[in-house]
Amino acid sequence: MRKIPRVVAHRGASAVDPEHTLAAYRRAIEVGADGLECDVRLTADGHLVCVHDRRINRTSNGRGVLSTKSLSELETYDWGSWKQAAEAERVRVEEEQRLPDLDARRLLTLETLLATVRDAGRPVELSIETKHPTRYAGLVERRLIETLDRFGWAHPRLGTESPVRVMSFSWLSLRRMRAAAPGLRTVLLMDRVPLRFRDGSLPTGVSYAGPSLEIVTAHPEYVSRAHKHGHQVHVWTVNHDADIRHCGNLGVDAVITDRPDAALRVLADQVGRL
Repeated sequence: MRKIPRVVAHRGASAVDPEHTLAAYRRAIEVGADGLECDVRLTADGHLVCVHDRRINRTSNGRGVLSTKSLSELETYDWGSWKQAAEAERVRVEEEQRLPDLDARRLLTLETLLATVRDAGRPVELSIETKHPTRYAGLVERRLIETLDRFGWAHPRLGTESPVRVMSFSWLSLRRMRAAAPGLRTVLLMDRVPLRFRDGSLPTGVSYAGPSLEIVTAHPEYVSRAHKHGHQVHVWTVNHDADIRHCGNLGVDAVITDRPDAALRVLADQVGRL
C-alpha cells in the first residue's frame, strides 16, 4: 500500500486561525496534523519568536522591524485581530472558528510552542525555519540550539531522533546547525533547484529536500530523483485539494499546508480508493 505523506501545518492551521498563534497550532494538533511548521526570528533582547515577516506590520497592529524591538514591546501588540477582520469581510465565520481567547492574539515564543509540542499527548514533529538574512546572523542558530537543549531536543541520544527538524533557504544556516548540532535533521528549502542538485542530490549534511509546489508541479521527476539519493521530499505550500492529491500521487514524504484538516481528509480518501 502506498505510504500516505505526513501532513505538516504551515504556521499552524493558518487557513482558519491567525498564523503563528498558539490557537492555530492547537487547532492543528486537534485535527490530527502529523507535524507543525513555524518561522523564527530573534528579538532585540535575544528571544526567538514565531513570526514570518521581517516587519511586523502585516500580522500585528504594530509597525517596524521585529529585530529592533524587545520581547516585552512585541508582546504589547495584537497578533490576531488582522485575521478576524479579513475573514469578516470575506465570509461569515462559524462560531467555533472565531478567536476564542488570547491565544489567538498573543505573540508566540518558540519556547511556548516547544512546550505545546512536548505536552501534545502524542508524537508531533516540528519544522523550524530560520529566516535569513538577519542582522543577528549566526546568533539565530546559537539561540535555537540553546532553546532546543532546554527540552533535550538539540542533541538526541544515539538511536533516537529529535522531533525537531530545522529548515532554511540558507545553506549557511544549515551548515551552522550541522556543525553545532549534527544529530538534528535539516531541510533545504528551494524555490528553484540549483543546477548541481537537479539530479536529486543535496549539499553535504542536509537531510531532506524542501521544494516548492511549483517545482514538483513543473518537474515531477524531481521527487523520484531525490528518493534515489536517499532524501525525503517535503513540499510547500500545498493548499488546494488537486495539489494535495498530486503530491500524494508523486509519493512525497510530507506536504506543508495551511489546511491540515483538508489535507488529511484528501490523502486518506485518496489512499482508500487505491
